[in-house]
This record gives sequence, structure tokens and C-alpha cells, in this order.
Amino acid sequence: MASSFKGKDLFGSGPHRFAQDRQGQVMLSWIALGTTQPGTVALGLTELDVIVKGRLVASSESALWVLRDAIVAEFQESPTSGALIDLHGHQWNAMTFIDFREEDRTDRGRVWSMGYEAVFREIRVY
Repeated sequence: MASSFKGKDLFGSGPHRFAQDRQGQVMLSWIALGTTQPGTVALGLTELDVIVKGRLVASSESALWVLRDAIVAEFQESPTSGALIDLHGHQWNAMTFIDFREEDRTDRGRVWSMGYEAVFREIRVY
């Protein structure tokens, strides 16, 4: 099974792994909300982030840029959500692609490769 976002295999050229970021309640002190009351208030659940870390791998530099550009093309001024599926078939619905960071270098050898980190968020609207 291949991983995908909105049905597109963006990360399958090389090794990659999925991880869920922290989960829990958003907590603020009453003082931070402008009162003098001591204590903490729960504001609701954190939005879930799923982080994909891996390497894009291609046979040439130009082919590596094609892979990179396909990922960056997913960013839109008005982002739309979609299904994110990992290598094991686990699916997160309604995920929005919010961040992509390339490592500081391109490795050259028998193949061209570049490390990356991609972040997807389940944006909750209340």
C-alpha cells in the first residue's frame, strides 16, 4: 500500500514515516484571559498534526525538482482538506497541508535525494 494525500503519492519516491503530534486540551490561565481569578480553564481539544518525515529520491537533479514541485503545488491560497493515508492504510480525514520544510542540502551519489518534513493539520471549526 502506498501513502497518499488527496489520492496523490507525494512521498513514495523514498523512505518516509508518519507520526501524530501531541494531543490534548488547550489550557490557559484565567489571568492570561484578562481576569484576576486564579486557576486554569480548558478551551477545547488541540488540533491534530500529522508529521511526515522522509527523503525524496530521484535519478537526477531535475527529476528531484519534479518531486519537490509536486509537493509544493499542493499549497493553495485557500487550502482545501483531504484524506491523508500512511503506508499501513491508516487514514486521517479532513487534513490540511500546512507546512513543508526541506533539509539544508541535496545529496548526490548513485541517486539524488533530499530530506523533508511535511505537516498536515486537522483543522476543527466550532
